[in-house]
Amino acid sequence: MNTIGHHAALIYVMVVVSAADGNMSEVELRTIGEITKRLPVFRDFDEHRLLAASQECAAILAEDEGLEAVLGLVANVLPEHLRETAYWLALEVALIDSRIMLEEIRVLDLIRHALDIERLVAAALERAARARYQIA
Repeated sequence: MNTIGHHAALIYVMVVVSAADGNMSEVELRTIGEITKRLPVFRDFDEHRLLAASQECAAILAEDEGLEAVLGLVANVLPEHLRETAYWLALEVALIDSRIMLEEIRVLDLIRHALDIERLVAAALERAARARYQIA
């Protein structure tokens, strides 16, 4: 399997969460695109690579044990300082449609374990993400 860069790894995490429930919604895809345009971690990312990176991830996911392969690839590529960012991005995509499906919870847990995110850190990130999407 080819190696990927940290931008692709972050995109893979978002695609994995989006695909977790079997439906990559237009809202989730749009959110991924907006994230890659506005966050500092993507400042030097060529946005024309977004579709290709998403398709590469989807192709791996379609293989036997594809989810494990993607998560292993992401864990091997992401530096320590971007792991919490990756988990936060996964949460952003999961919460964008105001509900988290059981499949997404399972995938978020797998991502947390693959990236070796401590449970308390994950809980703080989850609470902050939920607070961001609260409605009156």
